[in-house]
Amino acid sequence: MILKTTSLSHKYTSNWAIRDINMEIGQTGVIGLLGSNGAGKSTTMNIICGALHQTSGKVFINGIDLEKEPEAAKKEIGFLPQTPPLYTDLTIDEYLTYCAQLRLMDKSKIKPAMDEAKERCGIAHFSSRLIKNLSGGYRQRVGIAQAIIHKPKLVVMDEPTNGLDPNQLIEARKLIREIAQEHTVLLSSHILSEISLLCKEIIMIESGRIVFSDSMDAFNNYAQASTVRMQMENPPSREELLLVKGVTRVEFLSGKQVRIYFDGDSEITERLIAASMQHDWRLREISFDKGLLDDIFKQLSARSY
Repeated sequence: MILKTTSLSHKYTSNWAIRDINMEIGQTGVIGLLGSNGAGKSTTMNIICGALHQTSGKVFINGIDLEKEPEAAKKEIGFLPQTPPLYTDLTIDEYLTYCAQLRLMDKSKIKPAMDEAKERCGIAHFSSRLIKNLSGGYRQRVGIAQAIIHKPKLVVMDEPTNGLDPNQLIEARKLIREIAQEHTVLLSSHILSEISLLCKEIIMIESGRIVFSDSMDAFNNYAQASTVRMQMENPPSREELLLVKGVTRVEFLSGKQVRIYFDGDSEITERLIAASMQHDWRLREISFDKGLLDDIFKQLSARSY
């Protein structure tokens, strides 16, 4: 098991930030830690990485108790906080050497490990450049390089794509996927589309508690459908469709395809099929739309209140 937490809880003064966080992650790949701002994601990640001591509960990294053996456990962790911990007056080589020394790496292994990390992150050609002269996207790459230089089992990334432009986003996603082939990556975000693009498993925290833990497919299929898509050869007008019981809104996607919003009535498709036969709409296809990520997020969040 790469990461295991049991009854992990923490409070600031009298307010609980997280309560009873239990998770087990044992495979390589990208695991998403999803939640709205203030849900408890950063608190959880800071505790997992040893940057914050929990009020109660346990963290095990690759089977090592973080509280009892912090040095051994932290050797298995790479951490990229939301704001990369860069010393901008250093060159990339100087900074990565410093980070390797902080991880207590064997001196003879630092140079080859640094060269490998730079190559993987696409920053080898900037080795002698001061970090303050790098763009935001390349600074993020340096931050990722320091997180993997010691080849940890677990790489924790807090909002790693935040603030990047579209081109930088594409490159960052590609890099994260490549890293996840050899490491377990725990990636936090409040951006649902980002989680859906990168992650195969999701843990969702809301109001300090886990409200969902399953695959991305299960997450996508969680919400009950609230729309039906119809393809017709002889489609009716919007007004005619609104006369069908349960239909609340109609959106034409093309001349023959329409999305119908309904009030949750489970018999909506039967009514639409019956109306099509009665009025000769010549229905060719009808299907429920998958729940949108935003809708799923709202449903799961509501469970915590």
